[in-house]
Amino acid sequence: LRVERRPVSTRVYVMGTTASEEKINLSARLPAYVNAVFVSAGDPVKKGQTLVALDDREIREQLAAAEAQLKQADAEYQRAKQLFESKAATYQALTAAESMFHSARAQMERVRVLMTYAQIISPIDGVVSDRRIEAGDLANPGQALLAVYDPARMRLEAPVPVRLLDKLALDQPVDINLETPARAFKGRVSEIVSEIDPLSRTRQVRVQMEGSMDGVLPGAFGRLWVNETPHEGIVVPASAVYRMGQLEMVQVVENGRVIRQLVTTGQAIKDQVEILSGLDGGEQILAKPVREG
Repeated sequence: LRVERRPVSTRVYVMGTTASEEKINLSARLPAYVNAVFVSAGDPVKKGQTLVALDDREIREQLAAAEAQLKQADAEYQRAKQLFESKAATYQALTAAESMFHSARAQMERVRVLMTYAQIISPIDGVVSDRRIEAGDLANPGQALLAVYDPARMRLEAPVPVRLLDKLALDQPVDINLETPARAFKGRVSEIVSEIDPLSRTRQVRVQMEGSMDGVLPGAFGRLWVNETPHEGIVVPASAVYRMGQLEMVQVVENGRVIRQLVTTGQAIKDQVEILSGLDGGEQILAKPVREG
């Protein structure tokens, strides 16, 4: 096999982390004690499923009072209409009774809306990723209780050095490798954040992962592969390189003799490997070295 110099496409990786494209933090909208929590972290949930029940006794009392007030205001309004029609009441009295009726009805609707806040429901089909509340705890407005994510829509988020950004574009297909599960994925660049991190000089790149997401969890380590500008180099079959202890060798043929040559390898390209040092090009090497020993 004659060694030749040729353009070599260098591929480097950027470390990233998996995340769901849809993750929703569910929080309380009113101060109340927690009656029950029906799910734990890792549980699958359906859209509309009740996840947390808050103590709604105070709201029920408010609703009963609002209903009673509406009933009384409706009776007063009906009576005022009858009196106005028989010219026994003024128009001002009628409008005042009507205003009280509409105000009472609005108050009852407001309390009914508050009743819905006592049930924390899942807005999507997904999986519970975090549970921060227990029965008996006091939930305050804005306090995060649970988080739910969509496991079918995962992405890799990677801080890409600015020097590599011109190699990526929106909707560009890319390769991804995850550590857990140990699998390769195809993906497409879905977002490139415009802001540069002043400390790391990187920009966040989000890649939508394609294919089956079985076993993929948020927070997993992954690699985003980026192709750099091709450079001139030497690539030989991986089978031509063998190890002696910590040293990498190839066997060069000179004048009918086989001579060991120390080399330094770089990236692997399918069934080939780049030679960084030890060969200059033009040499004859054995694609399958002779066994030494």
